[in-house]
Amino acid sequence: MSTHELTAQIESLRALEELIEEAKTEAEALRDTIKQEMLNRDTEELMAGQYIVRYTSVLSQRFDTTAFKKVMPEVYKAYTKQVSSKRFSISA
Repeated sequence: MSTHELTAQIESLRALEELIEEAKTEAEALRDTIKQEMLNRDTEELMAGQYIVRYTSVLSQRFDTTAFKKVMPEVYKAYTKQVSSKRFSISA
């Protein structure tokens, strides 16, 4: 692949990524509008035509690694492992 072709592909990729970000922003705004309407109606479940929309509270428990690391640093260190990955980035 030539430098010109590679540059064209990078430009196409950046344009698509920008379009994706714009779509995500628009989708999030629509999501927020629907959530606000559900809050206004004081409901966790809403029927809208063929759709059922739910906006519910969810409780979960997570392990606090920061606190554990402070209290038992040696145990934390014994059970952590280094992992390798690749990162793709483009800068101008």
